[in-house]
Amino acid sequence: MSAPATGDTWLVVIDPQTIFAAADSAWGSPFFAEAMPHIRALAATFGDHVLVTRWMPTADRSTSWGDYFAAWPFADQPPSDPLFDLVPEATRLSSHASLDLPTFGKWGPELEAVVGRGAHIVLAGVSTDCCVISTALAAADAGARVTVAADACAGSTAENHAAALQVMGLYPPQITVSDTATVLGSR
Repeated sequence: MSAPATGDTWLVVIDPQTIFAAADSAWGSPFFAEAMPHIRALAATFGDHVLVTRWMPTADRSTSWGDYFAAWPFADQPPSDPLFDLVPEATRLSSHASLDLPTFGKWGPELEAVVGRGAHIVLAGVSTDCCVISTALAAADAGARVTVAADACAGSTAENHAAALQVMGLYPPQITVSDTATVLGSR
């Protein structure tokens, strides 16, 4: 897959996986089902410019990730575990293979190679207060233009979702917090 020209806008759907969507998961967001229709509406509009990411438990356990997995042993499973599968509603969001990374933030050389340097990305997904904010801040630091579709994101709690949006809102003009209707209206 070749990188698009700078200026193309991409929708990046962060980690729409069972581990973050299932009600019986310790990491399941109670707002995931509310965000999914917004994610689908955005993906339908972005067409071939949609990339879906997955968090994978493949980080080096000799680093702070070892402490992390000790605190969350239920997630310390092989990458093939169904916990890490995309939810059924997300399997057809993108024509591209998912970008699977062992980090909260998904911005890095792999994502930049797809969307292009200085690209505009619209972020949606889960969790607003972990993987979405980590991606947004790193992307802004790298010079990407970031729009967060707040209603297409799901936080761990309503308070944590609001707090993450407030923090990301402190980074204009590099990060803009918006909503699905506004993003769709600008397409």
